[in-house]
Amino acid sequence: MRQDILVPFVTYPDASARTLVDQAIAVATYLGRDIHAVALDVDIPDVSNLVSRLLIGLPDMIRETEADSHARGAALLVAIEAAASKSGIRFTGATVSAEPPLFGDRAAELARYHDLAVIGLEASNDTARLVAEGIVFGSGRPALLLPEAAALGALDRIAIAWDGSRVAARAVSDAQPFLERAAEIVVLTVTDEKPLADAGLGERFAARLAAKGLAARAMPVLRGSRPIAAALQGEAAAQGAGLLVMGGYGHSRLRDFVLGGATEGVLSEPTMPVLLSH
Repeated sequence: MRQDILVPFVTYPDASARTLVDQAIAVATYLGRDIHAVALDVDIPDVSNLVSRLLIGLPDMIRETEADSHARGAALLVAIEAAASKSGIRFTGATVSAEPPLFGDRAAELARYHDLAVIGLEASNDTARLVAEGIVFGSGRPALLLPEAAALGALDRIAIAWDGSRVAARAVSDAQPFLERAAEIVVLTVTDEKPLADAGLGERFAARLAAKGLAARAMPVLRGSRPIAAALQGEAAAQGAGLLVMGGYGHSRLRDFVLGGATEGVLSEPTMPVLLSH
């Protein structure tokens, strides 16, 4: 059975960086997967009321904004289709429209039909953050978060954030295609953030991976005064990992996500590729 990755391009108010095209191609090549790319165009609701009549030219401004969004998305689709063709990757593309508050929900709906979502993240791009949250917590599929400002590292050197929880186990399961290709796996357990079930759970999990034929070792991590996301990403990088696998903690409170500290950190300040799964 052929598997694929979904690549959602945001287009409003700022578009995904062109580097996401190259990153997605690299991931698809590494995993041997097809690509389905989607441009998320903005659909601004009609505001035909007294206010819009007083604001001269507002309908024209809306049409211009929507046209610019569509043009940015079309350019990204053309770029990734050309790159996929050059790399021998099967490609399909589509354009969908949504109102700005619904970008995350629409992206989550789309991601349910694909095996993995590859999302470009930039600290200043709030729409990309909204799409990432929607997919992680609403799609039931894993999301590979790629900082658009950072080069894609060695995906065969993997760090796993392990605390023995359900979401951590789910993330490891969703990361199997990467783990099967791994040259080295380091299991990171933060020992000074919260109570753990036992002191040796990282070593025990590394031993289970090793019993399956994977080159795995455990590494305890002291958070100290660092934010938990910075501690995990920093230690993963220090151990030579090019990918961090972790569970996404969060729940919805009246449609606003309340996120765990590590999840909030990697969504706000990603410094390396992170496979996040809920």
